Amino acid sequence: MLKFVTTAKAFLWEFVELAFLAVLALVLLSILLGKNAGGYVESVAENAAKFSSSASSGVLGVVIILAIIYLAMRRLKPRGRGP
Repeated sequence: MLKFVTTAKAFLWEFVELAFLAVLALVLLSILLGKNAGGYVESVAENAAKFSSSASSGVLGVVIILAIIYLAMRRLKPRGRGP
């Protein structure tokens, strides 16, 4: 059971990372292409802007710091070497 939970957790984190990367890519496309980016890209960029403007700067700062710590811990984590 513990192995299943560990596998599910890893799968969900990969999904979250891919979704975040997709949102970042769409925001970048919106910045690069402007109004010619298309309706979907514009709506994602507008939602990201609304989210960042509605959250206080303290909350965004904490989220950014936690993301940096998470990524640093992940890079510094020793990887097991297989046989």
